[in-house]
Amino acid sequence: MSGVIQLAMSPCPNDTFMFDAMVNGRIDTEGLKFEVAYLDIEQLNEAALASKYDVTKCSTALLPAIIEHYALLDSGSALGRGNGPLLVRRKGEVEPLRRIAVPGVHTTANMLVRKLFPAIVEREPRLFSTIADAVAGGEFDGGVLIHEGRFVYDRHNLELVADLGVEWERRTSLPLPLGSIVASRSLDAETIALVERVLRRSIEYAFSHPTESRNYVKQHAQELDDRVIDSHIKLFVNDYSLSLGDEGCMAVEELTGVKL
Repeated sequence: MSGVIQLAMSPCPNDTFMFDAMVNGRIDTEGLKFEVAYLDIEQLNEAALASKYDVTKCSTALLPAIIEHYALLDSGSALGRGNGPLLVRRKGEVEPLRRIAVPGVHTTANMLVRKLFPAIVEREPRLFSTIADAVAGGEFDGGVLIHEGRFVYDRHNLELVADLGVEWERRTSLPLPLGSIVASRSLDAETIALVERVLRRSIEYAFSHPTESRNYVKQHAQELDDRVIDSHIKLFVNDYSLSLGDEGCMAVEELTGVKL
C-alpha cells in the first residue's frame, strides 16, 4: 500500500522524538509518505474538531467531541505518571488564585483545572509558550505550564502551586492521559492499522536510537537545552507510548468518559 497521509503534530520534543523515524525515512513506512504540519496544541485541537488532518495529535480531553470522526490509536499517546501540567504563580504571592492562563480551552490541562480546582473559574486561553512570562508580568494570578515550560518555571521567578498529575493520581490511582494520536475514520480500516503499525515502529526505533532524532527535535523545540529536552522526552515518552494497554485505556476512560 502507498499513499500520502496528512499528519499534524506538536513541535514539542516528545512528538518529534516519536515521529522522527517515520517522517524522515529512517524506517520502513510500507509505502506511506507524510505531509507534516506543526501546530500548537490548541491549534491541533481546533483542527481535529474541523476534521482537517488524516492523523493528528490532540488533547485527550477532546476525545468526546471527536470520537465519531477519529479513532484513538493505541500508540503515540502522552500518558504516564509524574507528567502532569504544573499550576504556578509568582513567588511570594498568597492571595487565592482567581484568574489563570491555560494553554487552550480544549486542552487536558484546562479540563484538569476544572476537575481539580473548581473554584478557579476564570481560565483564559493563551499560547503555551507565553504563559510563564504572562504570569511573571502580573497579567494573571497564575498559569498552567505544559511542554518544556514545566521544567524551567523557576527562571521566571514562579513557584509551584500544584502538580496536576500528582493530584490526578492521588484521586484516581491511574496514570494521567494528556495527549493522544487519532486517525480519521474517513481512512479505511487497513490504512488506519498501517499507520498505527508504522507509528509503533517509529517509536521503537526512537527508543533504540535515542540520539538520531536530536537535530530534528531541536529544529522545533521551544527550549534548546539538551538537559531540558532529555527530561521532556523521558517524562512523556514511555511504555504507554508504545501501547496504551489496559491501564492506559482505563485512564482515558476515567478522564473522558469515552468507552474504548
